[in-house]
Amino acid sequence: MQFLTQSLLELITQTSTNLPPDVRAKMREIAGLETPATQSAQALGIIAANIDMAAEDEGPICQDTGMPTFEVKTPVGVNQLVMHFEQWEENEIEIKLLLKGGGCENKNIQYSLPCELDHLGRADRDLQGVRKCILHAVWQAQGQGCAPGAIGVCIGSDRAHGYYVAKQQLFRTLDDANPDPQLARLEEEIMREANRLGVGAMGFGGLASLIGCKITAANRLPASFFVSVAYDCWAFRRLGVRLDASSGAIAKWLYRDPGRPVDRLAAEAGFPLTGREIVLEPPLTEQGVRALKVGNVVLVRGDMFTGRDAVHHHLMKNPPPFDLHGAVLYHCGPVMLKQGDVWVTKAAGPTTSSREEPYEADVIARYGVRAVVGKGGMGPKTLAALEKHGAVYLNAIGGAAQFYARCVKRVKDVALLELGVPEAMWRFEVNDFLAIVTMDAHGRSLHAEVEEQTGSVLETMAAG
Repeated sequence: MQFLTQSLLELITQTSTNLPPDVRAKMREIAGLETPATQSAQALGIIAANIDMAAEDEGPICQDTGMPTFEVKTPVGVNQLVMHFEQWEENEIEIKLLLKGGGCENKNIQYSLPCELDHLGRADRDLQGVRKCILHAVWQAQGQGCAPGAIGVCIGSDRAHGYYVAKQQLFRTLDDANPDPQLARLEEEIMREANRLGVGAMGFGGLASLIGCKITAANRLPASFFVSVAYDCWAFRRLGVRLDASSGAIAKWLYRDPGRPVDRLAAEAGFPLTGREIVLEPPLTEQGVRALKVGNVVLVRGDMFTGRDAVHHHLMKNPPPFDLHGAVLYHCGPVMLKQGDVWVTKAAGPTTSSREEPYEADVIARYGVRAVVGKGGMGPKTLAALEKHGAVYLNAIGGAAQFYARCVKRVKDVALLELGVPEAMWRFEVNDFLAIVTMDAHGRSLHAEVEEQTGSVLETMAAG
């Protein structure tokens, strides 16, 4: 097995940096459905550019490099007694890898039928009830799961195994056909209805909400009826290999043909600007921030400070290591590499902002932060603080780690490294860091508006 380590490293690298052809094809297809010149279309443009950049540079597609899930099939003679290992009557070892980030993992959901669902009413123990649960799962993810996403669904089983089987469905290709005619029809129905829902890319509102729906059923106890949903983001990182059982060398790639050139997704290199973008140069003033409105596209030029979970917790008991008056605070745990004495930013996309909802209003009030950057939006407590103190929330494009890493011109400083590299507070100098105002200083939240609008669409689907 002299090549096993090398083969597994290649599998992990390719899965993290190069989306498989079926995912690329679905992303191209759904981008073609979106209305041009909308926020959702702009988000899809950045996503396409980021996918191309990651493949070209062999860099992480998303800075959340994902919880690795391996599916390993080994020849009977190997006899590993490890969970998720499966023996089979073949002479090769099969390894499949799914890299699933925390933002979409947090949007996994499980239903126990019968139950009452927001906007959909009662879901009974039948296929119509299952349909309601799946549509609710897509709706509740909104932009926090980095739409357009893909879902794996298990009908039945128990609570623990149901989630496992649901995630297994994500190893199916997006263009396959379900062998069960009933479930095949349900998959098609969900795809049609989910993309009429109006969630859109990043939850901005639009036609591109889902790129895949894969459903299976499992035995259950008569007393239990679970519907388990595993939600994956557009950065659907899934590949596999067949290994020679004696040497560990890669005998065959799964999901892709390494001899086939990688098709570019973006129509042109980089991302075209319109000239209507608003330039923000920190430190920001209250007057300048209050002039911003939901829907404005901004370009940040200058200093930006990262701060995610550990930094926010730290700031509740300690002063910040940098002056944050007028600052832009970025919810990001970057992938960093130290080359000599210089830190290099390898991936720098946004993390899900909702985790900082308990802290953000206090951070804004105490330290004078004028702009918060993240993905998925924040709640009413933060929205009230934005209005009261004159601050704004900027939605960056989730998963676009290479796109935003190229915006970082240099690392000026770092503090709180004892918290770990992703959790430290980095001081970046950025140029043309593109984001969209989705929560402004006038009490408007695009996230709340889209959630309400899509909830109304759900109600019409329930009635139909």
